[in-house]
Amino acid sequence: MSWGTELWDQFDNLDKHTQWGIDFLERYAKFVKERLEVEQNYAKQLRNLVKKYCPKRSKDDEPRFTSCLSFYSILNELNDYAGQRELVAEEMALKVYNELMRYSQDLKAERKHHLQEGRKAQQYLDQCWKQMDNSKKKFERECKEAEKSQLNYERLDSDINATKSEVEKAKNQFYMRTHMADESKNEYAAQLQNFNGEQWKHFNNAIPHIFKNLQHMDERRTVKLGETYRSFAEAERKVIPIISKCLDGMVTAAKAVDERKDSSLVVESFKSGFEPPGDFPFEDFSQNLSGTGSDGTISNTPKGERERDGVQGPRSEPKPTLGKAKNKLWLFGKKPKWSVKMAPSLEDFSHLPPEQRRKRLQQKIEELSRELQKQMDQRDALNKMKDVYEKNPQMGDPTSLQPKISETICNMEKLRSEIHKNETWLAEVEGKQSSRGDRRPSTDNHQHTPQGRESPEGSYTDDTSQEHHTPHRRPGPTQPANRNPDPHEFDDEFDDDDPLPVIGHCKALYYFDGKNEGTLMMAEDEVLYIIEEDKGDGWTRARKQSGEEGYVPTSYVEITMEKNSKGS
Repeated sequence: MSWGTELWDQFDNLDKHTQWGIDFLERYAKFVKERLEVEQNYAKQLRNLVKKYCPKRSKDDEPRFTSCLSFYSILNELNDYAGQRELVAEEMALKVYNELMRYSQDLKAERKHHLQEGRKAQQYLDQCWKQMDNSKKKFERECKEAEKSQLNYERLDSDINATKSEVEKAKNQFYMRTHMADESKNEYAAQLQNFNGEQWKHFNNAIPHIFKNLQHMDERRTVKLGETYRSFAEAERKVIPIISKCLDGMVTAAKAVDERKDSSLVVESFKSGFEPPGDFPFEDFSQNLSGTGSDGTISNTPKGERERDGVQGPRSEPKPTLGKAKNKLWLFGKKPKWSVKMAPSLEDFSHLPPEQRRKRLQQKIEELSRELQKQMDQRDALNKMKDVYEKNPQMGDPTSLQPKISETICNMEKLRSEIHKNETWLAEVEGKQSSRGDRRPSTDNHQHTPQGRESPEGSYTDDTSQEHHTPHRRPGPTQPANRNPDPHEFDDEFDDDDPLPVIGHCKALYYFDGKNEGTLMMAEDEVLYIIEEDKGDGWTRARKQSGEEGYVPTSYVEITMEKNSKGS
């Protein structure tokens, strides 16, 4: 139905209705603004919560229990979830709130223009009516004056006492008034005809056209509201798949909790390597007494065993020293304060129990190996730069790099010396533990050699063909298993006790079997965490949600780095 034909006389009501429509649109825009502020505050509070409960201790001090690692994984997923809430807020602000505010300004300007046209048309019609009404009143006034002059002329013409001049004057006055009345009549008729024509144009052309434009404007406003309602819902729907993946990651982290593995880690963390203390012998102080008889003596050997061996007297045992006894008692209680104060923190960790000392030495060797790898990478980079300078002298002086190369080589020799020294201490500790292995059951299924190292799962390997060899570069996509060993380096690609921080995530574009050592199998469209960027060799280090780590081809994945990855 058309407003122009049905509501031709409702100009004021249409004015109020269109104003209400714009007010309603702005009210909805205000609702969207408050809604996106709720999302922003929610995301901010979630990020603050994650930051509050994220580990603040150093990497070495962080526990490696599956319950803790799962909790940290849940925090990472919750942080990603907060990011999705921020995306919802940004989508609402861009495609709903900003669009509504811009459209509201356009509607106001268009409405103002149409209403001004309507008022101008109404003012012109009112002006025509006033002109017609004035001519009508003038015609009525002239007719009354003409009637008066006619009556006056007839009265004087019938009066015998009236002079001829008076009669002629009244007659002329009557003719003049009659002529003026006729002119007023013609003017009134013309103004009436003009007003009727303008009124027909006003109500059949001008007003319907203006009301039609107002109707189209109001209908576009309604359509725009429907579109923004849909955009409001789509902003939430777009993030549902990623939010579902975050929740799936939380469920996967919950399933990764392993109570047996945590118990094993407790043993590995606190096992001292000492043997349980033996029985204390009975110290017989009555041996120097005379003639008391042997029937009442007490022996450390059971009675049945003495009778079976044919021994009738007490058997003396060697007396343990006080220091040794005290050392054994420390295993079951607190050490004396003087022993804690006097125990120095030595370079070879000899102040620690054997098992803890072994672990600390292994950690120290791994740290030195990582530092050695950095120095080797720096040396290789400097050598490459030197080769470039030698081939292109205009780019730089190759001799200027020689001091830095010499310094790097010197640092490498120092690090290798430190590694050798710590390996010697480690061999000493493991040699002592091996000598005790035949006297007590061992929780390990193999002996640790000086070249033994710890794998990411906490197990050790004695394969000397792979120990202390750091590859110069990781394998390329066609030869993932080829490595160039260096006899002075460690292969520390997967030797970290604690998981590396997540610096991004990636989505697998293709299937990768991961059959070669050090690589990670991935399915197509699988989402992985990025823990180490590609160093130029075509491989990226990634971690599955289950905690499994390895290298994947960079060309096989679509990588998205976190904004705050540098501060992770």
